[in-house]
Amino acid sequence: MLINKEKRIQYLGFNDFWFVVIGILILSFITDFLFNNSFVHFPFNIAIRNWSVSLFFTICDWFIIRTIIILLRKKYYNFKDDTKRVLLLLLAIVTTVILVDMLGNRLLSLAFGSNYRPISSAIVLVPIIIISTMTMAIYEAMYYYVRLKTSIREEEQAKQVIVQAQLDTLRNQAQPHFLFNTLNTLRDIIDQNSKEEAKEFVDKLSDVYRFILESGSVNLTSLRKEVKFSKAYIHIQTERFGDNLNVDWNISESAMEAMIVPMSLQLLLENAIKHNIISKAKPLLVTIDIIDHQLVVENKIQPKSTQLPSTKVGLKNIEKRYALISGKSITIKNDGLTFVVSLPLLTISDQKNYEHTDH
Repeated sequence: MLINKEKRIQYLGFNDFWFVVIGILILSFITDFLFNNSFVHFPFNIAIRNWSVSLFFTICDWFIIRTIIILLRKKYYNFKDDTKRVLLLLLAIVTTVILVDMLGNRLLSLAFGSNYRPISSAIVLVPIIIISTMTMAIYEAMYYYVRLKTSIREEEQAKQVIVQAQLDTLRNQAQPHFLFNTLNTLRDIIDQNSKEEAKEFVDKLSDVYRFILESGSVNLTSLRKEVKFSKAYIHIQTERFGDNLNVDWNISESAMEAMIVPMSLQLLLENAIKHNIISKAKPLLVTIDIIDHQLVVENKIQPKSTQLPSTKVGLKNIEKRYALISGKSITIKNDGLTFVVSLPLLTISDQKNYEHTDH
């Protein structure tokens, strides 16, 4: 941790090498000045010896507390854990200073014998605790500042990819071929079927657009809402493809209250329809399951002979939103025969906390 620059920046928020070196020297001189003022009251060689004792205690206190800071940040890294982490750090500072004072004085007494006379602990400990707390507060301030900047940046990125997903989905559903196919399908329903079926088709189309517009303001939506949206989308597509397109929904009622990134399931279904042959000779089956608290979408690969290479924009958008909103990743598997995407099911608590990023 002392040598690795990347690790120092990761857990401390900045490269603290020179802060450590200069800080320890300054604090050791301040400590000596407060309790001995050795360079005024004693000969130079004795002053150096006294200052060395202050330097020894300062180094021990600094690096022990610094290590505790890193351990606490590994365990309590969310904004919501700040109060708990700071209180534990204060307790650690007091405990460390007391233990270092006791053990250090005993060690130095053994080393120097009667020539070593420690200053009364009652006089020393309170100022040392205050100085140590003030120094470690700099670490906390830097850490908070860096996390705040990171959270603001991630929040903006999350907003951008959510809006982009909304725009991409709207763009896809507003493309001329989609509207042409939809209107043709609606005309056929009106000509060949009852008014009720035509009304249902329009209702499903309305559900699709309503969900797209409403989901732009949220980071997560319930699986129940996402499934309803996706079924409305599939209903429109089955009017076009008939029995050649089938979706096997294996989702239990208990899983419906889990959270998911909006429009992620619908985008996966759209990708399956877009990139695979759907015909009477080659019907397409998409299977949706809940496995190990993940929503698993699987379909057999039936590539179109004339299709362009996939840009994977939809998948990249889902990946980015999951990473920015929850810090979790999706799983994509393609063995040449089947295409499988697993989306983690989330809870509200999985959502990254941006409550401190007002700016």
